Formats: sequence, structure tokens, C-alpha cells
Amino acid sequence: MHAMKKILVANRGEIALRIMRTIRKMGIRSVAVYSEADRRSPHVLYADEAVCLGPAPSAQSYLDGDKIIAFCKELGVDGIHPGYGFLSENADFAQKVKDAGITFIGPGPDAMRIMGSKLAAKECVKHYDIPMVPGIDEAIEDVQLAKQIAGKVGYPILIKASAGGGGKGMRIVEKEADLSEQMERAISEAKAAFGDGSVFIEKYVSSPRHVEIQVLADHFGNAIHLFERECSIQRRHQKVVEESPSAILTPELRKRMGEAAVMVAKSCNYTSTGTVEFLMDDKLNFYFLEMNTRLQVEHPVTEMITGIDLVEEQIRIARGEKLRYTQDDLRINGHAIELRVYAEDPLNNFLPSVGTLERYVKPEGEGVRVDDGYEQGMTIPIYYDPMIAKLAVHGMNRTDALQKMLQAIRDYQIEGVATTLPFGTFVFEHEAFISGHFDTHFVKNFYTPELLKEQQKALASLAAMAALKFLLDDRQVLRPVDIRSTSWKRRLAH
Repeated sequence: MHAMKKILVANRGEIALRIMRTIRKMGIRSVAVYSEADRRSPHVLYADEAVCLGPAPSAQSYLDGDKIIAFCKELGVDGIHPGYGFLSENADFAQKVKDAGITFIGPGPDAMRIMGSKLAAKECVKHYDIPMVPGIDEAIEDVQLAKQIAGKVGYPILIKASAGGGGKGMRIVEKEADLSEQMERAISEAKAAFGDGSVFIEKYVSSPRHVEIQVLADHFGNAIHLFERECSIQRRHQKVVEESPSAILTPELRKRMGEAAVMVAKSCNYTSTGTVEFLMDDKLNFYFLEMNTRLQVEHPVTEMITGIDLVEEQIRIARGEKLRYTQDDLRINGHAIELRVYAEDPLNNFLPSVGTLERYVKPEGEGVRVDDGYEQGMTIPIYYDPMIAKLAVHGMNRTDALQKMLQAIRDYQIEGVATTLPFGTFVFEHEAFISGHFDTHFVKNFYTPELLKEQQKALASLAAMAALKFLLDDRQVLRPVDIRSTSWKRRLAH
């Protein structure tokens, strides 16, 4: 067991604050790091100690692993929690932390390396009985070879950068005639984004759903799963709505996917929290996609349905404790939905909308959780991801959770920047979402800025009609009082 008296959170904003809340609850001291742009951020004020890493750009602040480690030594830090993004999936950083005699709160560098490369991950799990998307498990740059493979797998195919992420270096090819051009594009895009041009080919699963399983594993070979999260509502290949449980999984399918996820974790001696991502086709076949070797943005929905604090479990595992739960201890309680609230304009292709939060009032109520890192009057910096907050709700069932979410969006007041809140309303009122018949093409199939404008107009006219009715009712109430007062004044004058 490693004693942990002080933990540095190598991150910023909402996730840094969320991690520190658990650290404080566990009676451990916290150290915040910040860039010059984040000097007055809530996470800096909340921590027991705080150190400035450098100028605003991430490369000179939050990505400077050596500087972070140096501060840890100076301040007597026992553990580093990387949050997500920044250095969270950087195996070299995790190794340096370990070499410096500090505990890295996350998986070991080896597991991180294996799962960080899509090809190494496929190689690792293929010895187990885990379904994978048909394709090739080696990186290629040869167009002729690509044609042969695509012919075997069958079109449409997907070309993917091996080192990829965030939708970069991905190309869908419908027919052989388009292959060489698309392949060249994918290779050059991958080189530009990751410095590695190798790509691989797999069958393109049309109308896929994105279902992931949360896993927890300790240093004693115990691994469990905490059920699934449905993450199919995405824009630009990035999730914006997540829920748990998924509307389409049967208990039998949930058990099979959960067991597959646990096997993936065991295949690379994984420890800490991790997420195994699966693609699911319209016949409910699921395929291993990749593993995320960190805490996920959408972890609150899992916490809400299981009652387990995932950050606390990460810290306990890092301290060398055994898992406190077995698979049989876990039950799904109710339903949880999360909307990522980004400073993006849904009417303008979801482009970042930076500015000052002139008005910022959070929703409250039973089952409503807001993880954020901003306050009214703060400016959203252009240097980082434009996420303002995660709005999550927990209800007795899916319908209850949906109603809570719609009310929470109505109660969330943000002025000064455009946000994804109205897009959330569009999703949660859409028949495809309500019925559960949606996939990762939801935005492409159903969403246009015009439809959102129509919806906002309808809401505005409803609000205007309500205001008018209120005014007219008000007048009815006021009129008799008005007459009485004048006659009273008249009487007084006589």
C-alpha cells in the first residue's frame, strides 16, 4: 500500500475541479496546476496549493510533463492524476512519473502503449474470443494491397490512421474507383496530424452505434465492468450526448459485452479505470473498436447509475487496494443522461464561440449534476477545448431522465457565448432519440441549423403568447383596483 497524502491534478477546468472534490472527500491534499490564462479558474482556488506552469498555450503549460514532475518533487507530491486529454494517455509521461517515484493514477505505461496504438490493440486482443470488425490487422501504405484487402472485406470500407483519434485520417470508400485517391488523402492527413502515415483498412459498419463499457481493474487480477454507455450522438466524430444504460441492450447482450470488455482489460494487464469501445451494427452484432486508457468525459452517467465514485476507485487502486466490489454486487439503478455543454455555435457548423460568460446560472434540483469549471464573468480561453460543462441528470427511468434533462436545459442560463444547449433540446425532443432508433449518423440524418431555428422560433412564439396571456390576465386583475383608487382619490378631493 502506498500512502497518499498529496495528489497533483495535471489538468484544468471542470475535470480538475471534479477530481479535487473526491481528493478532498478522501482527506488528501490537492495541488492544482494552471497556465497564465487560467490563473483565476475555480480549480486553482479550490486546491490546497497551486503552481503556475507557464504561458497559455498547452505545449508551454499543461503538456510540459517534465515541469509538472519537477513541481511534484518540490512539493512532496505522492500521486499525479492526469484527468483526460493533455497527458492522460501519454505512456512516456506515465513512465517518467513512475521513474520519479511518484504514483501515476491510471494504467501502467505498457497497457497504455498497447491500447494507444489501434494496431497493437487489435494484435493484443485477437488471442481472445473478442469480435472484431473484418479487415486487416497491419498498417499499409500500398494502394494495390489495399485494393486486394478491400475486395475480400467488401465495400464500403473505412481507411483509418493507425495513430489516429478525433476523426482525423479517416476516409469512407464506397467503391474501388475511389480507393487510391482516398487512401492518398488519408495517408497525408495522418502524416500531418500524427507524424505517422500508416493506415489500416476495415469494413465500414453502416449505421453503427457507439456503445462503450466502463471497466475497473486492480493490481490483483480482479476486473469488473460497470455496464455500458451509449455514445452514438456525435458531431465531427466527437460525442456530445451520452446515456446509461443504452436503450437497445438486452441483459444477455449486456453480459456478453461486459465480459468481452473485461477480457480486453485482462489481455493487456490493465489496471485503474478504462473504457472499452464497441461498434454495434443494426443487427446488434458488436465489434471491439479500441480502449481508452483513462477516465472518460462521460463518467458521470456511470457514477449515477451505479453509485460508485470512479475517481475514488482510481485513487484506491493506485494506492494498491483491492477492488471493493465484485460483478455480482453491481446493479443498474435508474437511467442517466449527459449533455456536453460546449461553447460552440450549433447554427454555424458547431464552430467554437469564444467570449465572456455575461450571465451564467446553473440548473439545480434532485438528480441534476453540473460538472463545470467556470463562473459568471469568466472568459472562455481560445487555447483549450471549448467545453464549459457537463450537464448530467439521473431519473427513475429513461422517460423521467429525459424530462429532467429538458427542464435542466431550460433552467441553464448562459449568455455571452453560443452553446450546444439548444442542440441538446433538439436531440432530446427528437422522435429518433426518444424511440431509441438512432445511430452515429443522427446529426447527418436529422439535424440542420434551419430546423433548430424553426424550433427556437416556435419556442419564442410560445413564450411570447404566454407572456401576452399573462399580460392580459394581469390587466383583468388590475382594472377593478384602478377604478377604485380613482374614485377614492375623487372622494378625498371633495
